[in-house]
Amino acid sequence: MDKNLKDITYFISFCIEQYMNEKGINEDEVISIFSEYGVFDYLKDYFDVLHTQSRQWLVADIEEFINDRKK
Repeated sequence: MDKNLKDITYFISFCIEQYMNEKGINEDEVISIFSEYGVFDYLKDYFDVLHTQSRQWLVADIEEFINDRKK
């Protein structure tokens, strides 16, 4: 696994954990939500910008991304 892919994988894992803690749901629920709304692709595609943001900002941004997809 190259370094960039490893960094992205760690970042996505971090986002799952933070979203799970913020929403009070389990890991399986987060993975299901992220899969359904394309969050994994979003986090991977915009990793370069997103990984520089705070935990709070990331959770809010992910929530906004999901809500936009629900419309």
